[in-house]
Amino acid sequence: MSDPAISSGALNRSAAIASIGAASLLIAIKGYAAWSTGSTAMLGSLADTVLDLVASVATLVGVWVAAHPPDDKHRFGHGKAEAIAALFQIVLISISALAIGAHAVEQFFAGHRVAAAEAGIGVSVAAIVVTLALIGWQRHVIRRTGSLAIQTDSVHYQSDLLLNVAVIAALVIDRYLGVSGADPLFGLGIALWLAWGAWTASQDVLDQLMDHEWPPEKKQRFLELLARNPDITGVHDLRTRTSGNRDFVQFHVWVDAEMTVREAHKVMDALELRLRTEFPDTEILIHPDPEGLVDEAGAAGLDVLPPIRVG
Repeated sequence: MSDPAISSGALNRSAAIASIGAASLLIAIKGYAAWSTGSTAMLGSLADTVLDLVASVATLVGVWVAAHPPDDKHRFGHGKAEAIAALFQIVLISISALAIGAHAVEQFFAGHRVAAAEAGIGVSVAAIVVTLALIGWQRHVIRRTGSLAIQTDSVHYQSDLLLNVAVIAALVIDRYLGVSGADPLFGLGIALWLAWGAWTASQDVLDQLMDHEWPPEKKQRFLELLARNPDITGVHDLRTRTSGNRDFVQFHVWVDAEMTVREAHKVMDALELRLRTEFPDTEILIHPDPEGLVDEAGAAGLDVLPPIRVG
């Protein structure tokens, strides 16, 4: 039987390598289009793709490191390498947005016009086709692995679809409809879109790096599963977090004070087995307490188990 962690790592690497290949191809054709058209929007698209390539290399390194098993120096694994790679991507996207926006404003006030449009339009159409194929593979990988780094990379390439459409619109309006300033205005719009994408992508990344708790609905589903065990009378000091494609949870449970250590251990084993059926990629740490014992202060000492329990 294959190791799920190894399988996920291989899929994530395949998506990162595909991203690098797509970015390299797009840089070549967009470089020609930017040179032949003089378009600010196309130049912005080229700069964005160059950063895509750098970010994709960072993604490949991130998912490669994250796939390494826990070791003596990283007992919780290397999952946060994905979040670090994603954060690096976000920084690059933000720098790209600032540079493109500044160039667009400069070109707008200079009265810049597009020299030619045909090559730019053809290249943008080709870029859309390549990007759609890449996104399709990335979505398949994300469904299988839940990789944050691949997800962030995919969000960026999804924004590239709109970016390429914007480039086509800018070229058509500026060159064929004769609307002065259309190209730099579309370039500024692309910069704003990239900045918004960086902001939204940063939320999940910061949540992982700051060990944010699970979403309420996920935590509630976990507690409802806990409540089905009749051998525990309460749960407190529940702590959850996510690192890469792995979840971590630890909590205290109240059990009958008359239980022997052996009996309590069997209850914990049965409870962990039940939890792993619905949360298979989760590391679970359970601490049994005699019923009613509370060593924690404040909210950590309160019972969080749902009141309706199914035996």
